[in-house]
Amino acid sequence: QVQLVESGGGLVQAGGSLRLSCAASERTFSRYAMAWFRQAPGKEREFVARIDWSGGPTYYANSVKGRFTISRDNAKNTVYLQMNSLKSEDTAVYYCAAQHITTVADRWDYWGQGTQVTVSS
Repeated sequence: QVQLVESGGGLVQAGGSLRLSCAASERTFSRYAMAWFRQAPGKEREFVARIDWSGGPTYYANSVKGRFTISRDNAKNTVYLQMNSLKSEDTAVYYCAAQHITTVADRWDYWGQGTQVTVSS
């Protein structure tokens, strides 16, 4: 079982920045694709960003392109989400997810418990 623990959420003014971290308790961390999702109050969960195995290609939702950057440090078993130019619509609970290299693309094997990001105007 893989445990994912998010941190770095909080309250920030519009236009500001935050960096989220997700630490994984997995020795073969490099074999997992990692992603960030978010869920705003009253809304469905939505995809934010993904990074493939061993720091491969990255993918972003159109709403965050140019503002957010996903990265990973396999030596630390950690994935990051750098969020710049934050907007009020970025307010949500952010979840870290992991997908093993053998898993079908649409399925995410493990989820963190989430960290709250609140952007004030």
